[in-house]
Amino acid sequence: MDGTLTPRRAEIARATSETRIRATLDLDGSGASEIATGIGFLDHMLTALARHGMLDLTVEAQGDLHIDFHHTTEDVGIVLGQAVRKALGEKRGIRRYGHAVVPMDEALVEAAIDISGRPFLAWDVTFARDKIGEMDTELFEEFFRAFATNAGITLHVMQKAGSNAHHIAEAAFKALARALRAAVEPDPRAGVAIPSTKGVLEA
Repeated sequence: MDGTLTPRRAEIARATSETRIRATLDLDGSGASEIATGIGFLDHMLTALARHGMLDLTVEAQGDLHIDFHHTTEDVGIVLGQAVRKALGEKRGIRRYGHAVVPMDEALVEAAIDISGRPFLAWDVTFARDKIGEMDTELFEEFFRAFATNAGITLHVMQKAGSNAHHIAEAAFKALARALRAAVEPDPRAGVAIPSTKGVLEA
């Protein structure tokens, strides 16, 4: 190793009988995004994820929205998780852990990440209504679980306060963004070392 990190970018395409999704990701971006999932509120959340995570992100999805939004939401989470995992490679030189507490008016949501290679989601977020716009609020947990599982990360998301469903969801995505930004950030003291006493960050 020469002490430098390679570009941390990925492109993932996934096609099933239910969805067709293509995404590109640059972990060291400027927060630019082009998002088109066919689900307006999900587009809004992914735009916030890119901006606050300082990710350059494109997502283009076509799904069976005439049935419901479940398959598209979950599969976008799968693809984004796979993109993060691929972009991180061996995970050399990263801080590994990230934590953020984000307020959105009356809502407050905390997210903590360990880029551990051990997929796990702890979700403690509740919504007082079933939908935000046309999107079922139960789908946010599905997205976060698909993302964490396919990224190979341990992710805790905890609602500390809040009553407005829009504010709670937005605070959750922004907390994820800020925690992820911290966890993938290069650690200048680590060089290209893998941040684990095992020498690898895999399950």
